[in-house]
Amino acid sequence: MRKLVWVRADWEEPWGKRKPFISAAIEAGADVVLVNPEETQEALKLGAIAITASEPAPGVGVVMLSARSTAEVGQVIKQIEKLHEQEKKVAVLVEIANKELERAAVKAGKVADFLVAITPDWKVIPLENLIAELQSAEVKVLTGVKNAEEAKVAIETLEIGVAGVLLDPRERGAGEIRKVCEAFELLTLEKLELVPAKVTTVRPVGMGDRACVDTTSLMSVGEGMLVGSQAGGMFLVHSETLLSEFVEPRPFRVNAGAVHAYIRLPGGKTKYMSELGAGDEVLLVNARGESRVGVVGRVKIERRPLLFVEAEREGEKFKTLLQNAETINLVDKSGKPISVAKLKPGDEVLVHLERAGRHFGVKVEETVVER
Repeated sequence: MRKLVWVRADWEEPWGKRKPFISAAIEAGADVVLVNPEETQEALKLGAIAITASEPAPGVGVVMLSARSTAEVGQVIKQIEKLHEQEKKVAVLVEIANKELERAAVKAGKVADFLVAITPDWKVIPLENLIAELQSAEVKVLTGVKNAEEAKVAIETLEIGVAGVLLDPRERGAGEIRKVCEAFELLTLEKLELVPAKVTTVRPVGMGDRACVDTTSLMSVGEGMLVGSQAGGMFLVHSETLLSEFVEPRPFRVNAGAVHAYIRLPGGKTKYMSELGAGDEVLLVNARGESRVGVVGRVKIERRPLLFVEAEREGEKFKTLLQNAETINLVDKSGKPISVAKLKPGDEVLVHLERAGRHFGVKVEETVVER
């Protein structure tokens, strides 16, 4: 699951000195920036980013309340109730200096939308306790950090990890914001098992609607998307990164197949190809099963001749329908692209297998038969 990066920019310095940190947060793709309430509109002029501040104000998406004592935590809990009545989201920042404050933070976490835990000298034990106590609550637990190293430890704590971090970048400068965002991106990538399946059938099936998925990322040779008529077995469909006498390479595109098919998304989810649209996230996967997140820029659906492809592994058959064109490629067991125009029974192509069923694109433990 993708982790949140909140950036602190509300310390007692002139706006001109804090402004570059807000710009850096926006450029690095951080999720939220913490500013003073009266600075919300100035911050939003720098770019689109969610704002948190200590008081409700136009443009503030999350109200951040702070507590440094058990008495203050009690007061904050009363404030949360009032803000929730106004349909405001609330984060509670608690400086956990002792065991009593740790217990008080758990109480706040049971009513807040976000709990931000600040610990002296950045100690892991209170964080472990909070995660354990609140793992069944709806609150998202974040922790205060000062650098990418602390952030990495925080999201790996107790394997579950925190939902994200509140970064105070003053110590190392605005460049640390990008380091944290990049570190999170690397840590949350999925590694998928791809296995060879033997092609049993390749045949034209007539016309149908197929979708080209154009992303905002440039893919390399070996990369593509996981697509299939069954969520239990999805084919690695290669991106249009290859030179061809027919068309110029379009390394941002995967001609992914018929609109009914499933396409793999981050976090183990799927969508029907017909549901995919601009701004959605998809999983980009290479022949080694290494993945990264891509953002959809456009989905082009056009009527084209389709090809039915069936492959078998360990007695199970998996199917997909792709555009019948030489420029469409699957990936063979050696990791090399193979054109569907040259595909024949006996060839082996890479597939990703899942044993769980799907309910509205979410993996569930149930028996589902898809033919």
